[in-house]
Amino acid sequence: MNKVVLVTGANSGIGLGLCERLLQDNESLQLCLACRNMQRAQAARSALLTSHPSAQVALLQMDTSSISSVLAAAQEVKLRYNRLDCLYLNAGIMPNPQFDVNAFFKGLFSSGIITMFTTGQGILTQKDCVTADSLQEVFATNLFGHFLLIRELEPVLCDAGHTSQLIWTSSSNAHRSAFNLEDMQHQRGTQPYSSSKYASDLLSLALNTHHNKQGLYSSVICPGFVMTNMTYGLLPSFPAFLWTLLMPVFWLIRMFCNNFTLNPYNGSEALFWLFKQKPESLDPQAKYHSSTSGLGNNYIQPRKMDIDLETSEALYEQLLQLESEVRKKLKGKQK
Repeated sequence: MNKVVLVTGANSGIGLGLCERLLQDNESLQLCLACRNMQRAQAARSALLTSHPSAQVALLQMDTSSISSVLAAAQEVKLRYNRLDCLYLNAGIMPNPQFDVNAFFKGLFSSGIITMFTTGQGILTQKDCVTADSLQEVFATNLFGHFLLIRELEPVLCDAGHTSQLIWTSSSNAHRSAFNLEDMQHQRGTQPYSSSKYASDLLSLALNTHHNKQGLYSSVICPGFVMTNMTYGLLPSFPAFLWTLLMPVFWLIRMFCNNFTLNPYNGSEALFWLFKQKPESLDPQAKYHSSTSGLGNNYIQPRKMDIDLETSEALYEQLLQLESEVRKKLKGKQK
């Protein structure tokens, strides 16, 4: 049977790069692009079909920051498909980034340049906002919307005698220091992106604990440093030619730090590689890093995550509680 794959945040960047690679490998896939902006989604679908005319590429409107949008999209998925082989949890935002230009240029000529570029440490903070569902936007988009989607899709993910995969796009910017169980949504901090990515690492571990016996396995990847719209958004006033001037610097750094994948095709290496593996053979506490050598060869680097079972379970229970609360509110509004 042809595999069914759903990718969130698939209309550009790493998500679109992944879709291209999946179809290059197997055009018989049933591929579903779940996107917030349907105009951009249609453009992405057209581009994929230009390269792969016989491919089966469907579109699904979904905004992971919106509870009602996620629930409606999940119902649509269950009407279309009786099973999902792989769910890529790739959609994410880093809104209103505050970039410390002075720290950036100091970092360019310091021993911490590699850490700065690969993790954003010391140069990035964000200003979050609140959604219509009264949730922190980064938390809702990057984590909770995906959690709710998984919960809704359990009937097609946890099918008897069938193995399915969850694959999260995380980040090397996922720092334990940015996350606090008592402030799960990161309302009081300035690093909501890092917090949400660390939380996704924890949640992946908890999902394995709860669902491996049902044939559902969860893994986490880091795409490396990739030039995407999110990257360009870090410096919205930065002229395009300056990014071009920096590329030789990035290529030079890649000789010593293979996290500099730079383009979406290379950045999707770990996402694509995991799809080809037996999920039960993977390490649930490893993050699989996309890497590109100085000569441009792609490969995978698994690294142990700075996570623990106790914290992952505590987060899972808090997310279940929040799910219960938002469902009650939604029912109250519908009445």
